[in-house]
Amino acid sequence: MAASVELKAAGLVEKDKNGDVLWSWSYPSMSSQEREYAQRKAGLENEHPDSVNYVFCQWRQVWYYILRADFNGCSDVASLTQVTEVALVLMARDFNPEKYETLCQIFLHRYRLTGNPVSVLEGYLSVVTRGTCPNDENGKFSSGDYDKRQSYAKVCLKEMIQTFGVEIIFIYTAMLLKKRILVYCPQHSLGQLLSYTRSIPAFAWHRQNWNIVFPYVHLLEPEVEDLVTASHFVAGVTESSAEGRLELYDLFVNIPNSKISITPSAKENFAMGKLHKDIAVMMMQLAEGEATDQDIVKEVASKTKELLNNLMTLATPGQDGKLSLSLETLRARKMPPATENFLFSLAASEGFVQL
Repeated sequence: MAASVELKAAGLVEKDKNGDVLWSWSYPSMSSQEREYAQRKAGLENEHPDSVNYVFCQWRQVWYYILRADFNGCSDVASLTQVTEVALVLMARDFNPEKYETLCQIFLHRYRLTGNPVSVLEGYLSVVTRGTCPNDENGKFSSGDYDKRQSYAKVCLKEMIQTFGVEIIFIYTAMLLKKRILVYCPQHSLGQLLSYTRSIPAFAWHRQNWNIVFPYVHLLEPEVEDLVTASHFVAGVTESSAEGRLELYDLFVNIPNSKISITPSAKENFAMGKLHKDIAVMMMQLAEGEATDQDIVKEVASKTKELLNNLMTLATPGQDGKLSLSLETLRARKMPPATENFLFSLAASEGFVQL
């Protein structure tokens, strides 16, 4: 159904044999800032092409899905004889990389055959109005075939746990407590950066919130603004200098070094106790065994649900009917300080704390 399609705009960026990069078409419209952002992410001007030809990123509450393709072999289409590379850009309001990658492939294939943006426009309008689009190779694209939950579940938690070992508990804690997570990986491993950043929200599966993810950020003012104004996020960067920007994050995840750093101002929130150790050991055991990524998501979600249920049993209904939990109630349980601090912060993140 068309209602499940949240496309906002589409565009084509071309690189010619002289190395010039130009926008050849967009619909219905893209601002100069949106074009500049998308062109930067497309990477057509990079001297060394990115390791992946498909990227997805978020800026100003809009998702950008960009597929880059080699067009050197299109000399039989008159309008494309001077074109060496093309990037197809889709702007949408929802997170679903697999759905929009398929659409990008269909639209780029049409453009490769015709060299005419009208062929792309026809497909775009068909998807927007009917939720479907003919696929010259595989029949028909249907937006209804792409459940967002399947996209959420496309994670690499097992690899992440194996990469960071017991320190994975810091990422889990940061997600539950709604902290600012900055993830670094060099440009040549951009695919890994995209995979890790999209996976981290699964540690808080009960929230089903992927709008906190900024998978691919350049440390430029227009993009950093998104991070500065967000209370919590998962953001991916390819610039190692980002580690020095302490004002931007609470947790810094260095993928190539398998290292996780906490800013001094956030250390109190990451004091570890027996509860944290038990969860970390559970995740390590799952990653070392035959569990799949989806198995790990389920087990971690189950543990989180258990924590939340225990907190809710300690909470009492307020005058407005909402559950609230006071620090005094937790202290009466005589828990270790690290556990008490974590559970109170978790309750605050879930919205049932009596201040």
